[in-house]
Amino acid sequence: MPSVYLYIPNIIGYFRIIINFIAFAVCYSNKALFAILYFISFVLDGVDGWFARKFNQASTFGAVLDMVTDRVSTACLLALLSQFYRPGLVFLILLGLDITSHWFQMYRPFMAFCCVSCEVLYIFLFLFADEESTSLLSVCKGILNQSPVVILVFVSTLVGWAVKQATNVIQMKTAADACVVYDLKRSK
Repeated sequence: MPSVYLYIPNIIGYFRIIINFIAFAVCYSNKALFAILYFISFVLDGVDGWFARKFNQASTFGAVLDMVTDRVSTACLLALLSQFYRPGLVFLILLGLDITSHWFQMYRPFMAFCCVSCEVLYIFLFLFADEESTSLLSVCKGILNQSPVVILVFVSTLVGWAVKQATNVIQMKTAADACVVYDLKRSK
């Protein structure tokens, strides 16, 4: 039996970390390469779970590796976006919401469309930002002047993103309520 460290999904996880490291290393000098590498890492996030189930290699270590890689990747992308858009605070609030909802709620219903929408929308915003003080509204308007396919993808991801943010808020509130109920029961 191979070491848990050498399970196929965990090796994919290590590869994702390397890809993300390279992506963020080139993000300022080569936006297209960054977007491709980040997207490959994002796609591999689904592939590792498939391998874990296929080869019966699900592990606690793998689950933690996967979740931490997801959170750090998204956190870095949101921090990067906060440098390109004004007000950058919007992306930092989204970062806080993402982290908080995942830490409060160790499990979540899988909403593939919404999760993919968030990442694709963030990649879109990164690719369309011209400089460090770009207005988020002006970039969104600019995207709406693109080809119909780009507009369709943008609007679709915007809908998925909105549902994901609403879900994050609901998950955070539900999990916080569960913590309070647990504390109340424990204090009795």
